[in-house]
Amino acid sequence: RKGLDLIACPSCGRTEIDVIAVATEAQAALSELQIPIQVAVMGCVVNGPGEARHADLGIAAGRRRGHIVIRGQIVRVVPESEMVSALVEEAQRIAEEGIEARLAKRDESASALAEADRALLLDEKGADANATSLKIERIRRRTEG
Repeated sequence: RKGLDLIACPSCGRTEIDVIAVATEAQAALSELQIPIQVAVMGCVVNGPGEARHADLGIAAGRRRGHIVIRGQIVRVVPESEMVSALVEEAQRIAEEGIEARLAKRDESASALAEADRALLLDEKGADANATSLKIERIRRRTEG
């Protein structure tokens, strides 16, 4: 990579943040660092960590927190207001220490907290947050006439 490669989720019914605003803010802040890194901004902690697993660094939002992900592993959980600054800090640490060294220093309690937030979000919003099965049934009824 020559510079920043930022990807963001398309959002779903579980998204609790303005993904575009966070991604835009992150892109502006991270571009200044001129670090060759791929960063993922994900709107929920249900699917976000898995979807961000191939990125060097990512954030999965949920329950007013940002779950910092490095190569698919939750390394830290921060308040929502600190998500972008935490991404910048982690990008700098990765550039200085390397990914493996940063993973070795992860907060061991972060994964459990992320899993608890994931379970609560699934409980609140359900596994089908976009009501896909309901939409499919409506389309089926319309096409069957």
